[in-house]
Amino acid sequence: MSKALECPICKHEVLEPDPASARGFFPFCSDRCKLIDLGRWLGGKYQIASDTDDESDDEFEPVKR
Repeated sequence: MSKALECPICKHEVLEPDPASARGFFPFCSDRCKLIDLGRWLGGKYQIASDTDDESDDEFEPVKR
């Protein structure tokens, strides 16, 4: 049985697809909402938090030739 969820962009009701069927736009209600979300990721509006500083270059010795 499918349960109803909200589209994360426009908040319309979206039915969760059965595992055996094609997923379509899920968890979005349409291709438009899916592309809006992609644009937000590419535009830097979403960020993933990190506890560490990105200083990975300090871990390695420079290559001497």
